[in-house]
Amino acid sequence: MVAQNKNPQSKTETQCRSCKKAGLKPVLDLGTMPLADGLLTREQLKEHEPAFPLEVAFCPNCSLVQILETVPPEQLFGKDYPYFSSFSDHLLAHSRANALNLIKIRSLKKESLVVELASNDGYLLKNFVENGIPVLGIDPAEGPAKAAIKIGVPTLNDFFGKSLATRLSGEGKRADVIIGNNVLAHVADTNGFVEGVRILLKDNGVGVFEFPYVRDLIEHGEFDTIYHEHLCYFSATAIDHLFRRHGLYLNDVERLSIHGGSLRIYVEPKEAVKDSVKKLLAEEKSLGIDGHAYYEKFAQRVKDLRKSLREMVSKIKSEGKKIAAYGAAAKGATLVNYVGLGTDSIDFVVDRNVHKQGKFMPGVHIPIHDPSRLMEEKPDYVLLLPWNFKDEILKQQEPFRKGGGRFIIPIPTPQIV
Repeated sequence: MVAQNKNPQSKTETQCRSCKKAGLKPVLDLGTMPLADGLLTREQLKEHEPAFPLEVAFCPNCSLVQILETVPPEQLFGKDYPYFSSFSDHLLAHSRANALNLIKIRSLKKESLVVELASNDGYLLKNFVENGIPVLGIDPAEGPAKAAIKIGVPTLNDFFGKSLATRLSGEGKRADVIIGNNVLAHVADTNGFVEGVRILLKDNGVGVFEFPYVRDLIEHGEFDTIYHEHLCYFSATAIDHLFRRHGLYLNDVERLSIHGGSLRIYVEPKEAVKDSVKKLLAEEKSLGIDGHAYYEKFAQRVKDLRKSLREMVSKIKSEGKKIAAYGAAAKGATLVNYVGLGTDSIDFVVDRNVHKQGKFMPGVHIPIHDPSRLMEEKPDYVLLLPWNFKDEILKQQEPFRKGGGRFIIPIPTPQIV
């Protein structure tokens, strides 16, 4: 069972992670939750399972949306960290397109250096390696870092911040391009991380970062994107404040559909702000993203979504039907724990990631199997937890669907397809 007491190792923040001002305003309280990527072995089911408060707040000073609890990064991204990027075909294609575009627009060659922060299993940097461009991956998770090295992607198994950047710079390593995909939101020392980027980046270099866009999170009710690894939820307004503080300028931005809606930003040591940035900042201003009122109704919408999904699942179960789930993703852990869908509702979860198979979902302890289990067991419905990869997964599961299986898509509004 999940222990409902607060772990003494975590820290409750009272000041903004970005600007350090007090006076944070509440947005959403998801209660006490287990670590979303804390998959359990059968032996660990008998042990104490830590859980932590999961509250979201807004900073009126710099507009940053953030959670209040900081779990030690070593506990989140340690040896048993189960996320390997290469198991998503869609993410691989997305990342390759990004890499090839950067090679072209930045005229990268064998004298260049591309550094990726949170480089995982080498899923992105391998595209530069194939083109003869020197790279360095930096990732604190031992398993993915070893997998990257195995495929020929040089990787430091370490946390990135100001001290590591200073050491690398002192060794003569300065980057033409620094890439960080879905890492900025994970960093406890937000300012130290950005200062590290400034130190490691050449004066004519560029930092390219992707992260879920808080506007999409709020407008589409994507509460399951909230978990202890995701400390911050950025708008362009908040990110502009953060980087400017460290002498880096938000010069270009793209909106992406991946992960339920993301931003890709381009930051440089010299200010040359493009119309894309000016337009998005103006849009955010008109929507009120820089004010607390924009976020005030979000909590009620999340409660309504929980109610409707529980009612849908209860109705299906009352008819004697069987429900499985697809994807032991971190967002899925937030969803099943907050909605209250345990083994009495979901018989099992399937996932393509072999590192997750044979383990159990945190909190609710639903067993995780290979996707072949769907065709073997033939459940009537499958709750799609990583709904952000809906098209890819539904295509993969066409034989199951042709056999009469149906999928429940939980976000933005529960629906059956």
